[in-house]
Amino acid sequence: MAAPKKGRRPSGAQGRPWRPLVLILIAIVALTAGMFASGHTTPRLGIDLAGGTSFTLEAKNEPGKPNAINSDNMNTAVNIMERRVNGLGVSEAEVQTQGDKHIIVNIPKGTNAKQSREQVGTTAKLYFRPVVTFTDGARTPEPETPPTADQGKGDQGKGAKDKKPDADKDEAADGDKAEQGDKGGADATSTPSPGATTQGRPVTEALKSDGAAKDDPAAGDADKSATKESGKRQPSEDDLNKQLAALDCSTEASRAAAGDKAAAAGPDKSVVACYRDGSRKFILGPSKVAGTEVDGAESIYQPEAGGWIVSLDFSGKGRKQFSEVTTELSKQSPPQNQFAITLDGEVVSDPKVDYPITGGKSQISGDFKQQEAEDLANVLSYGALPLTFDIVNETSVSAALGSEQLEAGLIAGAIGLALVVLYLLIYYRGLSLVALLSLAVSAALTYTIMTLLGPGIGFALNLPAVCGAIVAIGITADSFIVYFERIRDEIREGRTLRPAVERGWPRARRTILVSDFVSFLAAAVLFVVTVGKVQGFAFTLGLTTLLDVVVVFFFTKPLMTILARKKFFASGHPWSGLDPKRLGAKPPLRRGRRPSAPVDPKEA
Repeated sequence: MAAPKKGRRPSGAQGRPWRPLVLILIAIVALTAGMFASGHTTPRLGIDLAGGTSFTLEAKNEPGKPNAINSDNMNTAVNIMERRVNGLGVSEAEVQTQGDKHIIVNIPKGTNAKQSREQVGTTAKLYFRPVVTFTDGARTPEPETPPTADQGKGDQGKGAKDKKPDADKDEAADGDKAEQGDKGGADATSTPSPGATTQGRPVTEALKSDGAAKDDPAAGDADKSATKESGKRQPSEDDLNKQLAALDCSTEASRAAAGDKAAAAGPDKSVVACYRDGSRKFILGPSKVAGTEVDGAESIYQPEAGGWIVSLDFSGKGRKQFSEVTTELSKQSPPQNQFAITLDGEVVSDPKVDYPITGGKSQISGDFKQQEAEDLANVLSYGALPLTFDIVNETSVSAALGSEQLEAGLIAGAIGLALVVLYLLIYYRGLSLVALLSLAVSAALTYTIMTLLGPGIGFALNLPAVCGAIVAIGITADSFIVYFERIRDEIREGRTLRPAVERGWPRARRTILVSDFVSFLAAAVLFVVTVGKVQGFAFTLGLTTLLDVVVVFFFTKPLMTILARKKFFASGHPWSGLDPKRLGAKPPLRRGRRPSAPVDPKEA
């Protein structure tokens, strides 16, 4: 006789259903521990929930230039602004166009609004200009000291018109220009002396740009005439000295105005400019290297350099230009062996050149703080904006309004969850326990992952994202329902619970995977083709769809395998939700013997 075949031992979740349950528990514990270790126990909220700041920027054309405001330049500006803000670590910042010449930037609460405003609005026009001369920054004179004509002309705190009460003093001030070397050479607030402006190269030579006509320093009135380059008027030495004397660098507003004026002059003209902290003011020659020749920038901490610096890499053309200008400056005497690095008309660094720099690399130093160095490198790395923008409107979104919206969203989610639970209890009875436990596991995974994604990738929960989480409740419940109905179908066919759980799973699994794939595909398409808050909805929907697959495979199915061995469910208790009588089940399927053939009486 042949030996009877032994039954195969159940494998996978059927044979050892505790394994996937332990794995899912370990995952929840690890994510929770990581959440507390990171110091973030709640998801980061977006601007519509936590409050924040909104900027409206308007593009403007530079005077005398063709209209450059078009869809291509506006889209390029949006992309650059997004990269700049993201470079600051700002999460859920929204940058999008509105109309033909406006861009809306939304910055969530918890970020430095001032820093973000500077990043998005900075045109980032970087130039390397030779230094002609510089003097100390402006200072407002003591009120009780009557200003003299010389002091009024050189004082930095007020303009000349505030210090010369009558025309006679104006004429006296003009007449004293030749004596500035004696009266103001050592004065921190006076105009630069002839000695300071004629070290090394003559001033007029230092001021001219490549190809410009040379002014004769001894030509007297010719100093006041303009040199021309490409048909543009080049300011004379006398004009620049007057501008330097009147330049006010004492306040942030005055420095900003001076920077705008210097930036508007263009790279081909000599300009006067303020140092970024207002400590010095400069006469600068025409630009020798443009920031567009910078390939990359990085902030680096170098103790030997005195702290934070910004390292620059030049392109091939920029490498050649930088080599030429540093070779020329290295031959000059101070201060004309220096070049000023200007950003939007403001001097951010003025290093001296002791030897030619030919390697195509440069460093910007200037007592930067870490954040300042990172901001500058960020701006230079992502390039200059193709247009000039003004901030025409700035509004703040109240955190109180955001909390009201969050409360309304949570109430809506609670109502939806309560309706799902009520439906499960009424229709599935004991099986609703499996569904509720699965929803709890899905909620725990979703919450911890969203919380960790805040500091991890800058994810911020906005109102559409909350809506995506609410929709996910229905998607997750739908997966349970598909599986439960497959089990019930098997029971209606006359099978007991244990084989029904295993036979119903393959068909339910296929349906669940197809359904979740469609949901994930829709979420992915939404995330790619949309901008702003809709991406929050798509991201949350996609995340919860993936977690639904994880929960059904690693929690719901193993838990059903375990419960199928329990008498309450296996016996089909009326409150189990699996009562064969209530389901209209057929008689149990049994394997019986085939009836034997009748015996012929004659043969008997």
